[in-house]
Amino acid sequence: MRPNIVTEAGLPTTVRQWWEGIPFVTSAIVVVCGAIYLICLLTGYDSFQEICFLPSAIVSRFQVYRVFTSVVFHGSLLHVFFNMLALVPLGSDLERLMGSIRLSYIILLLATSSDILHLLVALLMEHNPFHPLQLMQDCTIGFSGILFSLIVIETNLSGVQSRSVFGLFNVPAYMYVWVLLLVFQFLMSNVSFLGHLCGILSGFAYTHGLLNFLIPGSSFYSAIEGSPLLATCVRRSKFIMCTGGGNTGRLPTYSNQSIPPSLLSGTLGRNLTSWMPRRQTSLQTNASQDTRFPGRGRTLGSGRTDSDVNSESNLQARLLDNGNIEPAAVRHLQDGRSPNSVVPMSVESPRPDQGWVASDAEIQKLVAMGFERTQVEVALAAADGDLNVAVEILSQQG
Repeated sequence: MRPNIVTEAGLPTTVRQWWEGIPFVTSAIVVVCGAIYLICLLTGYDSFQEICFLPSAIVSRFQVYRVFTSVVFHGSLLHVFFNMLALVPLGSDLERLMGSIRLSYIILLLATSSDILHLLVALLMEHNPFHPLQLMQDCTIGFSGILFSLIVIETNLSGVQSRSVFGLFNVPAYMYVWVLLLVFQFLMSNVSFLGHLCGILSGFAYTHGLLNFLIPGSSFYSAIEGSPLLATCVRRSKFIMCTGGGNTGRLPTYSNQSIPPSLLSGTLGRNLTSWMPRRQTSLQTNASQDTRFPGRGRTLGSGRTDSDVNSESNLQARLLDNGNIEPAAVRHLQDGRSPNSVVPMSVESPRPDQGWVASDAEIQKLVAMGFERTQVEVALAAADGDLNVAVEILSQQG
């Protein structure tokens, strides 16, 4: 039997949807780190002493490139796999909040600041007069130092009170990163305690505003996003534009403990909108209102009642019977204007300046249709000689 097509396409579709949901910078870091490890694996490259963060090489030979090369290289498959697996949820949440360019700058800032702290601590411990430690020769690689910084930032922004450690037990949020530091240190070998510690300290320096003087304003990120060099990247659907328009371009990284956690959650916008005054609308509508055109408007002539129409028709008939009406009076009545403004004049002997005299042929046509001659003459006078209008007037009278 032919296998189920849905089952066959389930896993590739799920993986593709998962990958498409990862923002641009986060997915780019995963691709770069994975590609570099794969190239090293295929080429047999293992000279990590040339690219790792080595304090002695930075101080003696000023090899500052190690600050950045040490971040993207990893020593084993599990090393790169677990680092990228931890990066995806952390980086995705922060990138959606910050924007792609802003997150890129923050990662570079955290990498630089944590390595500077690493270098300073190594120098202090190397020249400690009481118990010198040989930390200047420690060679560290991997993205985990930045991950610890991002954990501190994400925990601070989330406003949660507790965090789960691998789903085994919960700890207070302020202790979460310290518990992770100890767990990784005791459960794994060849783990750089100082590298992770400096990453944590760098994250706290960011959340407490100590790095604010190094963070540019929103115009800086907007200028980069508008650069022609990045036009291809910006047009991608996974690219997230920087949000916010503050003068400093910073996110609210430090939260006061007196602020309720709910104010930092996603319900803040809904709470604010619930406080806004709303305009009351009536639930009662006019039964005769056309549902296609809601509102208080009305069509032409809708304000005229049946009695008004009947009274006007009777008035026209009486005027025709009496033969005392100005030629345009009937049209004024049909237009809805008051007949009081019309000056009555005799039409039995038309005035020479009227410019129109009913012909006998026209009168005979209407008389042949069954109308009285007197009424026909008045109707023709009111219609300015238009037979069709005269017939309408006579029909309304009848």
